[in-house]
Amino acid sequence: MTVIGQSTPSHAVELPDADQRVVLAWGLDTHTGYRRRHNEDSLVARPPIFAVADGMGGHSAGDVASKAVVSRLADAAEGEVTTAEIIDAALKAATGDISLAADHSHLGVGTTVTGAALMAKDNVPHWAIFNVGDSRVYLYENNRLVQITVDHSVVQELVDAGMLSAGEAEQHPDSNIITRAVGFNADPVTDYWLIPLRKQMRLLLCSDGLTKEVEFAELQQHLAAGHPPDKTASLLVDAALASGGRDNVTVLVIDVVDGPTGDDD
Repeated sequence: MTVIGQSTPSHAVELPDADQRVVLAWGLDTHTGYRRRHNEDSLVARPPIFAVADGMGGHSAGDVASKAVVSRLADAAEGEVTTAEIIDAALKAATGDISLAADHSHLGVGTTVTGAALMAKDNVPHWAIFNVGDSRVYLYENNRLVQITVDHSVVQELVDAGMLSAGEAEQHPDSNIITRAVGFNADPVTDYWLIPLRKQMRLLLCSDGLTKEVEFAELQQHLAAGHPPDKTASLLVDAALASGGRDNVTVLVIDVVDGPTGDDD
C-alpha cells in the first residue's frame, strides 16, 4: 500500500491566466479488508492530480504496480493544473516500471487507476476524470449521485449489451475480470471525461473493494450526510468492512469548497 498525500481541510488553487480561485478539501482512508493478507491498493492526493489504483498480480506484485502508477502521477503533479498528455505520459512510464517488476510473474502484473485532475479549458477550471479498469469516480451534486467512469470489465460489457442489470453485475462471478489495465507490457488506453468545476461538487474516488460491498443508495446517503471529506471517507471504509470487507478498500473524497457557481459555466 502506497499513500502519497494526506487529508487536507483547505487548499487554495490560483488558476494561471484566469482571475479565478478554487478551494478544495479532501479526505482519504484505506483498509486491507478481512480476507486479504496484503493491501495492493495505492492512492495519490497531490494537486492537481488525485487518483486511486488497485493492483493485481498476486503476493506483493499488485502493490508494486499500484505504487508505480501513483508515484509517476505524483511526480507529474506540478503546477496548479495539468493536461491529459501529462497524465498519459505518467501512465506510460508506470507501465515500463511495472514491466521491470513483472519478470518473475508468469501471470503478469498490472493495476487499475481512476482519478480526477484539475485542468483549465478556455481559462475555466474543469475536472478531468480519467479511468483504466474498474475502480470508479462518482460525482455528488444537487442531492444526486452519478457514476462518471465506466468499468472496463467483462460484466460491464454484459450490462451494455442488456444481458445484466447493474445490480446483478456487482454480484456476478466474473465481476473481477477486467478488460483494461495499466501494465501487462501494453500501453494503457485511458478514458477521459471533462466536467466544469463548480462550487459544492463532491467527488468520490474508490477501488472496487468499496463498490462491491456498499450499494449505490448507501454511497449516496454517506455523501449526502454533509460530513467533512476525511470523516466521509472513513465512514465509507467502515461501511465496506461492515458488509464483509472481502477486498482491499480505498476511498478518496474531494470537495469543491469554493469556485465557480453553476451560473458561471
